[in-house]
Amino acid sequence: MISSYPDSRGTCVRVDLHAIAHNVRAIRRELGEQVQLMAVVKANAYGHGLIPVAQTALQNGASCLAVAMPEEGRRLREAGVQAPILVLGNVTAAGAEISVREGLIQTVFDPAGVRCLQNACARQNQPVQVHLKLDTGMGRIGARDADEVRAALAALADAPLVRLTGAFTHFADADNPDDSFSREQFARFMRLTEMLPAGLTLHAAASDASLRFPWARLNMVREGIAIYGCPTADYGLHLRPAMQFETRVSYVKAVAPGDTVGYGRAFLADRPLRVATLPVGYGDGYPRACSGRASVLLHGQLCPVLGRVCMDQMMVDVSHVPDVAAGDTAVLMGSQQGASITPQQLAEWAGTICYEIMLSPHARVPVIYEDEETKGKNANAE
Repeated sequence: MISSYPDSRGTCVRVDLHAIAHNVRAIRRELGEQVQLMAVVKANAYGHGLIPVAQTALQNGASCLAVAMPEEGRRLREAGVQAPILVLGNVTAAGAEISVREGLIQTVFDPAGVRCLQNACARQNQPVQVHLKLDTGMGRIGARDADEVRAALAALADAPLVRLTGAFTHFADADNPDDSFSREQFARFMRLTEMLPAGLTLHAAASDASLRFPWARLNMVREGIAIYGCPTADYGLHLRPAMQFETRVSYVKAVAPGDTVGYGRAFLADRPLRVATLPVGYGDGYPRACSGRASVLLHGQLCPVLGRVCMDQMMVDVSHVPDVAAGDTAVLMGSQQGASITPQQLAEWAGTICYEIMLSPHARVPVIYEDEETKGKNANAE
């Protein structure tokens, strides 16, 4: 739900498009002019908003986009995006029709996929570009060896409307300090690409690999988590997380020693406390796994989550922040008064990864898009 304001509870996700722009420009400078930057905007741009993020990335140095399925590419075309768009997933009969109609670049790796696309091209009387996926160790999809590459190339030779313009692979362990498996994958990829026609666009490195392994950049890299400000390391680029998840305090009360808080009486007070209730919970995408483990920010101070996170509410200890009152803004993820809770930190508390955290806020949470101009306007409007 896109909005200019938080909902009646004061709950919203704020997406800082200026941070997205900054991150794309910083990565663009690091890559140099010879390497294209493909912005990965699948899964609603990792929860940040497919169309606003795609447009921002293209305006700040990305030359093309990647999505997981053709329907995402179709949404971008309907929004007027004309840049090249690669569909990273395997082709299906229904997806082939969309990819051909919308002028998307479709991933292929076997004869069945090539034939599926050729049939769609023949029905629509127009060609389609494809990138050949090579599985060098991820174990997901892709041609795995020379025989499978030859089979795909033979199918392409019999499919005059399916035009091979690139090839790619994906590192399985790019954030491991021991890069030996990544180097093995890269060597395998380069051996297999020797079988392909010259002049193709080759890409192997996604965010962490592109910043850790300059030797793997080739002529294009795929930037996903990095443009959202959350790679494994910053790599000296001063990348900025672009998402903030916040709400407002609905109630503050005193809790006496011996009182319990929440379902299952999971928290037992051993001293007098002041406890704030926040009108947000796992029904909004805040992880229930954070129960009794996470903190939120109030007045720039970390306030521990007490007891179990409910579907629509949660409780936090504000005993050390005496001025907290109903209506105060609580930051579940993001920054406040110089303090911050990063997606990585929230993911650690929840026992998951930051990718899942950024995709967690649910449809009933309004999304507010901000840049340097709108930040002040939204703040004043509240």
